Amino acid sequence: MSDVPRVSIGLPVYNGEDYLAESLEALLGQTYKDFELIISDNASTDGTASICRRYAEQDSRIRYIRQPRNIGAAPNHNVVFDLSRGELFKWASSDDLYARDLLQRCVDALDEYPDVVLAHSWTGAVDDAGNLTQALEYPLATDSERAPERFRSVLFGSGENDYGLIRADDEYGVIRADVLRRVGPQDSYYRADRTFTAAITLYGRFHQQRDWLYFRRDHSDRATSAPTVRDWCVTLDPRRANRLRHPVVRLVGEYIWSYAAAIQRAPLSSADRRECYSHLARWATNRVGPAVGKIVHRGNIRAGEPAPVPPPPASLSLDAIVAGRERRAI
Repeated sequence: MSDVPRVSIGLPVYNGEDYLAESLEALLGQTYKDFELIISDNASTDGTASICRRYAEQDSRIRYIRQPRNIGAAPNHNVVFDLSRGELFKWASSDDLYARDLLQRCVDALDEYPDVVLAHSWTGAVDDAGNLTQALEYPLATDSERAPERFRSVLFGSGENDYGLIRADDEYGVIRADVLRRVGPQDSYYRADRTFTAAITLYGRFHQQRDWLYFRRDHSDRATSAPTVRDWCVTLDPRRANRLRHPVVRLVGEYIWSYAAAIQRAPLSSADRRECYSHLARWATNRVGPAVGKIVHRGNIRAGEPAPVPPPPASLSLDAIVAGRERRAI
C-alpha cells in the first residue's frame, strides 16, 4: 500500500455509542485493506469520543476529529470528504453494518467499468439488536447507459417500497472522488440526500452488486425519523432553525430548485438536458403538492397498514459475513 490510501471512508457521527463499535468492527474487518477511515465526531455528549479514541489507538488507518460544537449532519458529512485523500470515497454510518467484502467488490467493479461512477450492493435492514429484518433487491435503473433514464429512475423511484424499507442507499456506495467534487457538497434543505444522489446519476452509471452486503440499521433515533420538514432540516444544519431566514417554503423550494441546478451543472448534451428537465417538470407537477406540512415518509407515507414484509433469505447470515459480530459486547 502507498502512503496515500486508494479509498477514503468518511464516518460522521453524533451520539453514536449504541452501535458505533459494531460498525467500526465491520469496517475495519474489510478484506480490502487500502483505506483510511476519517471519523468526525459532531460534539457528541455520550461515550462516542472514548470509543473513537480507543479504536484510533488500535488502528493507524483511523483519523479521529472532534468538532467543538454541533455543526449539523450535512456539514459533518462534508468535513470527512474534504479531509479525504483517496481517489475513491465512501460515506459510512455509525449504526450500519457491512459485509467483509463490500469494499473489495465495489472497488473491483469501479476498476472493471470505467464509466461507472458509483458502486454499491443491495440493501438489507437490521433492527436495534442487529437482527436481519428485511433484504430486498435494488429496484432502480441507475445502471442505464442514458443519463435521463438514470435521473428519472431516482426522481420517481427513490424513497420507500411497499414494505416501508428505504429502497436505495446509493449515497453510501463507493464513489469516484472527482465526481463528488464536481457534484458539490451536501446541503441541508428538505430531502437533500435525494437530490444529491440524483445529481450523481448525471455523471455516469451506478453498479449494484447483486448481493446483500450493506445493512441499514432501522431504529427510531435515526436522523430521518424527524417528524416535520423543519426538524429534518435542523438535524442536517442547526442554522435551519431560524424561521425567518428559513421558512418551510424555502426548505421545500430549495429541494425542488436543486434538481434543476444539478441538471444545469452536469455535463449533458442539449437533448439529454431537455429530457431531464421534462422528467423534473412532470415529477414536480405530480409530487410536490402536499409536502409542505409534515414529512411524507415512514408512518406518514400512506394510509392504513403497510404490506407484510417478506422474510429475508434463510441463507443470509450476518454472523457469517460481517466482521466483529462475535465482539458485539465491546
